[in-house]
Amino acid sequence: MNPGNKIGDIEIHRPDLSTELNLQYADAGIRAGFPSPAQDYINETIDLNKDLIRHPASTFYGRVVGDSMIEEGIQEGDILVIDKSIEPENDDLAVCCLDGEFTLKRIRITNDNRVFLIPSNRKYRPIEVTPDNEFMVWGIVMYTIKANRRRR
Repeated sequence: MNPGNKIGDIEIHRPDLSTELNLQYADAGIRAGFPSPAQDYINETIDLNKDLIRHPASTFYGRVVGDSMIEEGIQEGDILVIDKSIEPENDDLAVCCLDGEFTLKRIRITNDNRVFLIPSNRKYRPIEVTPDNEFMVWGIVMYTIKANRRRR
């Protein structure tokens, strides 16, 4: 990832799509249930830039800073794939800019068109967006890439 900017809860980075990185890919799948015989060979590759990014000109990576979405399984250090070209809808996971700060929240739009930013951590309260706020949905989270949390 290219160097980015940290504003609020997210570090934003632009993807480098100038090169390919073909990684070996277990095309037969990896079972999460009962074990199955291991694949003796891996002949498929995957390029995550091509597989995860639909709109290269409007896609960014963001690294999560903070714990406001922890109950949704999104933790500090996780990487988000954010698409700015997607129109936001109710209950989308979005990177929003609120009063000059980025924040990651669920968007909740009520029947009377009030907008709330909903955290997934009981320590934080929902934020109602009011006309006094400078607000925009900066992008919609398309994927979350989990950081390795191996204990040593």
